[in-house]
Amino acid sequence: MAPVLNTSKDIILFDGVCNFCNGYINYVIANDHRNKFHFAPLQSKTSAMLSEMHKTDFEKLNSIVVAKGNEVLTQSKAVLYILKNLDIWWSPLINLAYLIPNIIRNWFYIAFANKRYSFFGRTESCMIPTAEVRSRFLT
Repeated sequence: MAPVLNTSKDIILFDGVCNFCNGYINYVIANDHRNKFHFAPLQSKTSAMLSEMHKTDFEKLNSIVVAKGNEVLTQSKAVLYILKNLDIWWSPLINLAYLIPNIIRNWFYIAFANKRYSFFGRTESCMIPTAEVRSRFLT
């Protein structure tokens, strides 16, 4: 029997070897004072379990993923959802970004995602969370 995954919090799946993605996750952690999110690299067992549950190979999507209960958000929808739920003064302004059609937002997202390693580099292994946030990371 497969292990049961606790989905009481939204889970952000991110590219654990991408320097930009790791920086973004650190920004999210610093501004998620309500502890709304848990985190797991796309290269983790948690990501594999969620991929199986949702019948989607998240590693091949080339996208940040938010698993929100039974719903999955990817690309620009995932980024906007995350930013909207952070404790930052400008999060209400995120609503303006939703006025841009999804196809246009995702075009920019994909263009950036395809170049992120060129712009910011990559590491050989996934980031190791600090002791104070380790409990928010899923393996």
